[in-house]
Amino acid sequence: MIDPRRLRLEIGSIAERLRLRGIELDVARLEELETRRKRMQEEVERLRNRRRAASRQIGEAKAAGDDIAPLVAAVGNLGDDLAEAVRQFDAVRDELSEFVNALPNPPDDSVPPGRDETDNVELRRWQEPVDFNFEPRDHVSLASASLDLEAAAKIAGSRFSVLRGPLARLHRGLTQFMIDTHVLEHGYEEVYVPYLVDRRTLVGTGQLPKFEDDLFAIDGERDQFLIPTAEVPVTNLIRESILDYAELPLRFVAHTPCFRSEAGNYGKDTHGIFRQHQFEKVELVQIVDPAKSWDALDELTAHAETILRKLELPYRAVALCAGDLGFAAAKTIDLEVWLPAERRYREISSCSNFLDFQARRMLARYRNPETGRPNYVHTLNGSGLAVGRTLIAVLENYQDGNGAVHVPDALRGYMGGSTRLDL
Repeated sequence: MIDPRRLRLEIGSIAERLRLRGIELDVARLEELETRRKRMQEEVERLRNRRRAASRQIGEAKAAGDDIAPLVAAVGNLGDDLAEAVRQFDAVRDELSEFVNALPNPPDDSVPPGRDETDNVELRRWQEPVDFNFEPRDHVSLASASLDLEAAAKIAGSRFSVLRGPLARLHRGLTQFMIDTHVLEHGYEEVYVPYLVDRRTLVGTGQLPKFEDDLFAIDGERDQFLIPTAEVPVTNLIRESILDYAELPLRFVAHTPCFRSEAGNYGKDTHGIFRQHQFEKVELVQIVDPAKSWDALDELTAHAETILRKLELPYRAVALCAGDLGFAAAKTIDLEVWLPAERRYREISSCSNFLDFQARRMLARYRNPETGRPNYVHTLNGSGLAVGRTLIAVLENYQDGNGAVHVPDALRGYMGGSTRLDL
């Protein structure tokens, strides 16, 4: 959530930053809620002070043997008045909290302006796309014998997949390769986390309350959801905690399935496995000192890029414009891999700095060594990488034109030494 103090003192500039996202902040509504909250808080304090003073007077009168009946009568309705004031204060505070929690993170000043993905800014490219001397096939055509979409549809419906034989092994090999690289070379701690989370956990990272339609909810009284990304359970590991400064930075990596209803993407990318209801990612999460979070974003992005470079997959890095940012992100760098069959770059990783936006929602803090007081940490995450999309990129970029796919050097140890896949 946005720092409430900053929201009060810098409401004009925050409204301007949110406008870059296409969000019109209802300043009048916010100011009206804040005025009511302040008024009711003052009323609660006034009545509490009055009750304390009355209790002291009654105690003193008792000790002196005086008649306390007039004093008791004078405060006869004070308890009820205080209870009603507390009720009204709680109600306006909850209303204000709901209003603020629905506001996205204002984009950082370094984020380019723009309305949608067409306004994103390319930062760099690595390696030129392969110039095939044949018409490149897409991943569905290449893996037709090992990619069983019909079986998946029979079992679960559309936008699911069954991988068989060499394709399933390639998927597993990619996952293990990514985990090993991030743990052994980049210093991340591997964690295994629940795939079901409660509502409070999703509020902490910003998926709720706004994006409930994009989630798969578990019916019944448990109020749980399948995770849309490992970011949710991993980042919440530090919820409601005060870390020692010496613990920072924390670097976590997790491999999980991800479940998304894709409510906002109906009819988009339905061919093959590019956009699925169930897919897998290797997710990177960093928890850092606020003074170091922009350096951490560069580092985390470079870690994701390392996977693409080791696999020798052409890609580009793109700064998302303000209108294309995710709800909780202050800044995001997308990595887009080249897909020969589409003849374009497609997103394979999003690396984001959330500043203290998630930390405030989660009450995640560290002990400032200079002041001894708790301050909010900064949180970051990124895909390192989306496994299914990496599989697509390997298939399409390493095809030989004769129906086989070469195995990248970096993966051969995970594929039993095989140098090619006969799909």
